[in-house]
Amino acid sequence: MAFELPPLPYPKDALSPHMSSETLDLHHDKHHRGYVDTLNDLVAGTSLADSSLEEIIRATANDAAKASIFNNAAQAWNHEFFWHSMRPNGGGKPSGDLLARIERGFGGFDKFREVFAHAAGTQFGSGWVWIILDRGKIEVIKTANADNPIAHRQVPLLACDVWEHAYYLDYRNRRPDFVAAFLDRLVDWQFVTQNLARPAAQKAA
Repeated sequence: MAFELPPLPYPKDALSPHMSSETLDLHHDKHHRGYVDTLNDLVAGTSLADSSLEEIIRATANDAAKASIFNNAAQAWNHEFFWHSMRPNGGGKPSGDLLARIERGFGGFDKFREVFAHAAGTQFGSGWVWIILDRGKIEVIKTANADNPIAHRQVPLLACDVWEHAYYLDYRNRRPDFVAAFLDRLVDWQFVTQNLARPAAQKAA
């Protein structure tokens, strides 16, 4: 069964001016589609053809002979997760139990924001910044290129894409400005809460 490019969960202009429809045209319709199409070509006729993205990621992680499959499967998964990590009129502070857990884990929400922004700003080259659940603790990590928490048996809660194509049309080389807009205006904290309630997160708690 071939993978398909999932639609965005909002209209392309819904995140403007913090992320433009032009960026989403390029990022979703070109980059994300490219990973999906390439993955279909790579797994066609193989034992992975009927596997889920998560199964492919776990089966090919750290296997140099299957690096191309891993990269395209992980990027297809990463991007779909990224789209759902944002919403129109998002950002700011979460509330309730999620805020309490972040404040306990980082010593306050402002400290969490500082850690997240630092991880994004210091990711050399292309990559991702994640909020994850690892052994019951909410943490911020960064990964290079296509790497993601699934490959490390961690539970992803939220993703921020810091590849240049995620922000260059809107922010040029100002990655910190993009990350600030992501945190202040785009993050969907309800998505994080939903991910914390999923069975994988409950098992890891």
